[in-house]
Amino acid sequence: MRIPVGPSTLFVVLWAFAYPLGALGVGAMSPMLLLTCRFAGSAVAMTALALATRRRFPRGRALTHVAVVGLLTQVTQFGGIYLGLQLGVPAVITALVIALNPVATAVLARPMLGERIGRRRLIGILIGVAAVSAACIPRIVADADAMGAAVALALVALIGVAAGGIHQQRFCADVDPIASNAVQFAIAAVPVAVIAVATPQSVPDPARAAWVVPTMIVLSSMVATTLFLRLVTAAGASATSMLFTLIPSVAALLGWALLGERPDLWIVLGIALAATSLVVAARKEVGGIRHERAMVVGKTVSSAISRSRISVSHDQRSDQPLMND
Repeated sequence: MRIPVGPSTLFVVLWAFAYPLGALGVGAMSPMLLLTCRFAGSAVAMTALALATRRRFPRGRALTHVAVVGLLTQVTQFGGIYLGLQLGVPAVITALVIALNPVATAVLARPMLGERIGRRRLIGILIGVAAVSAACIPRIVADADAMGAAVALALVALIGVAAGGIHQQRFCADVDPIASNAVQFAIAAVPVAVIAVATPQSVPDPARAAWVVPTMIVLSSMVATTLFLRLVTAAGASATSMLFTLIPSVAALLGWALLGERPDLWIVLGIALAATSLVVAARKEVGGIRHERAMVVGKTVSSAISRSRISVSHDQRSDQPLMND
């Protein structure tokens, strides 16, 4: 399936912006308190938008599946990301780990969706693994305790977004994305609020929190997450996951501008390898499309020739003189 250029470009930019924005957020307030404010505010805003535009909310079994997607893509993904950022992992490293989404999606899509991994796509996946390894391993070696735990949390977040995308494609394709997003945030707010109440929380920088949280609600939750759900529904989880390989390069530039996190040689190498993995996998998709088109054309030509032969044969029989008894 082909991904529309406009929505996918906006999705990449906004999703990349969420990483340095998240780093600013966890510096202003505790991660679980930040997520509680973000999810609760997003639930109210998205519900108001869904009601104003008369969207149909999921019910019954569809509601259960939407809840599962919310717990995976919101709680598991952003809980892992924000806790990792609090431990000091750079925003671009987190983005590079999440860029392994095509790998995790391909692995999970095999048993859940029955999708096969082609040779070229497998090569792209292996290059993607090398990209994340190049950026992460030097930091883990330098600070095994902090970076090891932070990268592990990012991997948990990766599993959340990959599994959530597959569940969205398989069970929630017919659910309106705006109504679905509203329900997901409402459900996601519950567990993070419980954790926030049960554990010590703090707001060391209220002024920064005052603008970071609304920005997260509008750009990350209302726009970026809705785009993600729409792209998964339109193009599939596997195709959408390939966009995540573009996000680290954009996140690196935004992190440099907003956080002063200048990319080092290992990060640049990781970004280059991530872009290469996308090119390799994309060539496979283009080749597959061309092959399908060639098969359709071949079948059409064969059918036309067959009909032509039948017509000629029929005409020849019609031209034969009738024999009198």
